[in-house]
Amino acid sequence: MQLMNDEPMKKQIIKIIICNMALMVSIPLIAQDGNKMLQDIDDNLSANSRIIESTMIIHGKRNDRTITSKSYTMGTDKSLTEYMSPPREKGTKMLKLSNEMWVYSPTTDRTIMISGHMLRQSVMGSDLSYEDMMDDRKLTVIYNANIEGTENYNGKDCKVLILISKVKDAAYQKQKMWVDTNYLIPLKIELYAKSGQLLKMITMSDIKQTEGRWFPMKMTYKDMLAEGDGTEWVINSITFNKQIPDYIFSKASLKK
Repeated sequence: MQLMNDEPMKKQIIKIIICNMALMVSIPLIAQDGNKMLQDIDDNLSANSRIIESTMIIHGKRNDRTITSKSYTMGTDKSLTEYMSPPREKGTKMLKLSNEMWVYSPTTDRTIMISGHMLRQSVMGSDLSYEDMMDDRKLTVIYNANIEGTENYNGKDCKVLILISKVKDAAYQKQKMWVDTNYLIPLKIELYAKSGQLLKMITMSDIKQTEGRWFPMKMTYKDMLAEGDGTEWVINSITFNKQIPDYIFSKASLKK
């Protein structure tokens, strides 16, 4: 009789063990799925090179400003942005070489290096900092990602990703992303400090297919610690993986 009574108990113990094992396996699988989705986002947004013509609309506290520019990017270490308008900004250039940034002003005919606390300053009075423009590394290089759940954002089914920094020099220690599951593009991003304070919010829209990939042609940035109604960055044209002459990425090119 004792053996018969023990049999159901043994089955119950086996079920508990199996459930615990399944739970232990599912935790790293969630992380793997999150990192896989992060890789898919990188594949859409990153390229060996990019040439972009864009318009930046800065919605300030009192008025709006519109700035146009053309930028060249090679890999993650080299980029040059030249501002085309308005007249007061025309000819201003920003050059990034690895972890250094240089800014040339035609009005003073001077080139200065942006470093240290200056990297956190606003670019042209926008909601983007020099630090934002400096870090062009792939997300998978900076973060580990977990899938937190599924939500509807602006009528789109999205996976909610939590990104935690795995490097010491990340500008933001944590990100929260709402990723469109069809295009594998983040539609909304929240950027957090190590303390947990929300620093910035980014929304992406006007997603179009270009050169075999999906890419957001409009991004809106909002510095949560600043006044104003945010900064719109609209891409007028974009080209991927084209050869860019080396002389573009030199300090000598700043004054040309």
